[in-house]
Amino acid sequence: MSISEGLTGYERRLHELQENLEQARSRVAASVAGAAVAIALFATSAFYAFQHQIPWWVPPLLLLPAVFAARGCSRYRRTEAGLSRLERFYRRALERVQGNWIGNRVSGEEFDDGGHAYARDLHIFGEGSLFELLATTRTAIGQRGLANYLLAASSRDEARLRQEAVRELQPRQELREQIALLGEFEFEEAKWEPFASFLESPILPFPTALRIASLLTSAALVGLLIAGIVGLAWPTAASWAVPLISFHAMAGLAFRDRVNRMAESVRTVSGETQVLREGLRLMQMQQFQSAKLRSLTEKVRNGSGSIRTLERLLVSLRERNKEWFYLPSLLLLLGTQLCMGIENWRSQNRDALRGWMDAWGEFEALNALAGYAYENPEYVFAELCDEVCFEARDLGHPLLPQDHCVRNDVHWNLQSRFYIISGSNMAGKSTLLRTIGLSAVLSYAGAPVRAQQARLSHFSVCASLAVVDSLLTGKSKFAAEVDRLRQMIVTGQEGGGVLFLIDEIFSGTNSRDRRIAAEAVVRTLLDHGAVGAMSTHDLALTEIAGDGMLLGVNVHMGSREGGEPMDFDYLLKPGVTQESNALAIARMAGVPV
Repeated sequence: MSISEGLTGYERRLHELQENLEQARSRVAASVAGAAVAIALFATSAFYAFQHQIPWWVPPLLLLPAVFAARGCSRYRRTEAGLSRLERFYRRALERVQGNWIGNRVSGEEFDDGGHAYARDLHIFGEGSLFELLATTRTAIGQRGLANYLLAASSRDEARLRQEAVRELQPRQELREQIALLGEFEFEEAKWEPFASFLESPILPFPTALRIASLLTSAALVGLLIAGIVGLAWPTAASWAVPLISFHAMAGLAFRDRVNRMAESVRTVSGETQVLREGLRLMQMQQFQSAKLRSLTEKVRNGSGSIRTLERLLVSLRERNKEWFYLPSLLLLLGTQLCMGIENWRSQNRDALRGWMDAWGEFEALNALAGYAYENPEYVFAELCDEVCFEARDLGHPLLPQDHCVRNDVHWNLQSRFYIISGSNMAGKSTLLRTIGLSAVLSYAGAPVRAQQARLSHFSVCASLAVVDSLLTGKSKFAAEVDRLRQMIVTGQEGGGVLFLIDEIFSGTNSRDRRIAAEAVVRTLLDHGAVGAMSTHDLALTEIAGDGMLLGVNVHMGSREGGEPMDFDYLLKPGVTQESNALAIARMAGVPV
């Protein structure tokens, strides 16, 4: 399937949904009109029946059509709401395929802690970021799962399992529709934080004997009520009920503060369970072939049923103070009993709930990546190999529009360990480094990359492309850069191969010292199995690649052949740049030269 075929498929589905939506709206209007007519006839017939002008049985008979019309209206409204959600789902899908997605989705900035080895340098989060492009997840838990996939390089074997799962999910557009429709309302997100707070807060102790006694006394009170209704004298029933009610009153007063604190603490959780429960149930219903997906579905076995139990307890606790339920709640000690039931559930399922959320987050992340693969069928899954390498043919930046994306070949292996990329500002050096880094991140997440062919081994991606100073931490740009380079070296020394991407290393030092320090950094990284690239406009640094022992390669980016100095083609070329565009840059700044 090509991009145009995918676009056509989305447009066809959107047109189908719009037609169905119009039909649903027509049915809603018709059912509303029918209900209004039926209610009017009922009211009229009731008036005449009250005047004894028509038989008494006529109004109830006319009420039946109103009931059926109201039920039909409710059903059609639910259908309309679902179709509207799917219409928005496909509109956003079309925007992604057409390249109009920036600023229309979540940015994921809450997952950026500022100290990550590459998140800010590669634009993982923020408006127009990789996360915004990929984040088609239904829930906030799914967003967290996707962020984890993008922030931590998986092992080679795990990346292969993810690729297998994404390939299996790629054609399953119907499943992605079902995920989009989870929950009664679209704004329900199943946020991670309420669940995390619920899991991490200390369990409030309740005596086991109290739970048993309250169940027995509540059952006895209900039995006395029934006995009084069916024939037992009310004074006798009341004499038995008074001590039971007194016991409930004393227990309720003794644990009132604890119950109130707990009711407040679980209030936010009660609104988050439905989407997660429905999602786990959807997972349990699927049949998968890939090992990763089978493992995830196995982790959530019986999860939806258990969360359903919690959901009922939470809803009942929330409803206990409603006017219609307040008196029975007090008499039967329901608030305390519900809190005891919730705490009992939590003590039994705390670890399981965390595992269910992690599994759902991964499942949504894989489905989001599968949607990305579905919308970009010409992209390829990288071969994850054992030997040290990063090789790609026609590699392009995943965030650039199709008509603005210039592709390049990259070849790093044991014979060619790194590039020194020379060239002037705006020639495309930093964009190429980000292209390489994002492609590695996508590959380890299990997603395809924008290339004709790609293969790479396991690396820890480390980048120094957008390091800035910080007034809050009192750290200069140079100090922040040194910290980032130290982080790269430590990562390499800990045994993980590093894919290093460095833009304008030590830009605040003189050329001679800069060349010496840069070579020391590169040599140290290479000693621990690293590959990567450094970009620079300082030609002194190109001498580093001239050391045959380091196995580096000089390449450059610049203007088109025969073109103006600032007419860049963004293509990678062999050798050191021979271009000089200082005068052209000065003219751009308005300097008369």
